[in-house]
Amino acid sequence: MSPTSPGSLLGVVGWSGSGKTSLLEHLIARLAGQGLRVNVVKHSHHDVELEPPRKDSARLRMAGAAEVMLASPYRVAILRELRGADEPSLADHLARLAPADLTLVEGYKWERMPKLEVFRPGLGRPALYPDDPDVVAVASDAPCPPDARGVAWLDLNDPQRVGDWLQDWLREHPKVS
Repeated sequence: MSPTSPGSLLGVVGWSGSGKTSLLEHLIARLAGQGLRVNVVKHSHHDVELEPPRKDSARLRMAGAAEVMLASPYRVAILRELRGADEPSLADHLARLAPADLTLVEGYKWERMPKLEVFRPGLGRPALYPDDPDVVAVASDAPCPPDARGVAWLDLNDPQRVGDWLQDWLREHPKVS
């Protein structure tokens, strides 16, 4: 794997409240517990505040620093102020990550990559898979409809089985170059 390789890449998409994060928690814990290195890129449409405004790092950002790295013995975070610039692409974000066996991308519905859709019809929102050819599997709390054009249909209420599917998928899609 090259130094900037995200490993295998899988998007996890679905409407807000569908259970993407809960499913990801289970999948990441399982994979990390097996010794795999898993990265996550989480897209947010909202402003992100990671530090109280009174902290030194926030004060330095507000003074005009383009990036501030917070470094401790426990974690490292880089905060970059866009200051009106375009939002970086997913490819830009992936290039900044450390190497991994798998990078899961929550959000970025519009990007071209294999995707696992988390779909709950009870939310009253349409499924994404009929209009997105990149959806390779759907984890849902509803039975598989007859028009599920060859996507794997998984029981969202059985995260073990979703994890089994993901491990099989990883064996078939070992890494992105």
